[in-house]
Amino acid sequence: MAFPSPLVMLSVLAVAMASITFVATREQAPTERRVDTATIASADQTPSGEAEPSPATTTPPKPKPKPQVERGEVYVEVYNNSGIQGLAAATAAKATGVGWAVVGDDNWTGLIPTSTVYFPPRLEAAGKQLALDLGIKRTAPAVGVMKRDRLTVILTADAPR
Repeated sequence: MAFPSPLVMLSVLAVAMASITFVATREQAPTERRVDTATIASADQTPSGEAEPSPATTTPPKPKPKPQVERGEVYVEVYNNSGIQGLAAATAAKATGVGWAVVGDDNWTGLIPTSTVYFPPRLEAAGKQLALDLGIKRTAPAVGVMKRDRLTVILTADAPR
């Protein structure tokens, strides 16, 4: 007959002790309390003597404002991947009209499933804003030969006009 190794016995003992501790302490109130800088600061300013500590007041954190996209500071290239003549130029004019810095429009060769605004990682918010401005439903990270300092719009036959 083989006896279990000491490591197995210690593991079984540890699991048993954890289970006992869990069962014994699950009905107790937590003993932790929140300490924030306002409480510490008010305690430091309280004169010595028999002053009672004041209850800590917490203010909810202010939500971080969403960064506003400066349209004129973001370069945009617009490409036509459909058979619709002038689609890229018309969309480029629309983007320019709402303040985007369009630096070119041309035709795109390749298969794109639907009109898409492609963005490099640092311009994701701008890419989503441009898609909203143009009525394009799909955004995606830039791929392949797309430039990493600008947004790339590739239009298909489903592009809003």
